[in-house]
Amino acid sequence: MPHKVNPIDFENAEGNFGVANAMFTFLSEKLPISRLQRDLTDSTTTRNIGVPMAHTMLALDAVRKGLGKLLLNETAIRRDLDTQWPVIAEGIQTILRRAGYPQPYERLKELTRGKERITEQDMRAFIDALDVAADVKERLHKLSPHNYTGIDLLGRVMP
Repeated sequence: MPHKVNPIDFENAEGNFGVANAMFTFLSEKLPISRLQRDLTDSTTTRNIGVPMAHTMLALDAVRKGLGKLLLNETAIRRDLDTQWPVIAEGIQTILRRAGYPQPYERLKELTRGKERITEQDMRAFIDALDVAADVKERLHKLSPHNYTGIDLLGRVMP
């Protein structure tokens, strides 16, 4: 099928990550344990630390190459995200929990369960009705399906 892109780069990455992870697992189990005087296996083992690192680098290069081949339909992605406002419920719950708001999960469950569609307006109205500090509301209003990834702008896990 000429319209499909061969996933060979991602498959190569998966294979190299698998080999690297197996070797890293072995190293993490072997190196902390010594049989004292006659254990000469550590020297052989430590000489091979570079092998899983090399497989990791090969895997990352393959992922980068594969990602470079992808063509994204940004219009369709934006359209899909615009209709998926429930995805920010996790972020809202996490921020409310950090702010000490009582039962944030239950409040969001009331908002989202059993509804066919939750819109941006539904989420904004929910946030506006919350009894929280202005800075918390401001942070909540900044969330959208376009920017919420579970990680904040400083690279920390939300919140």
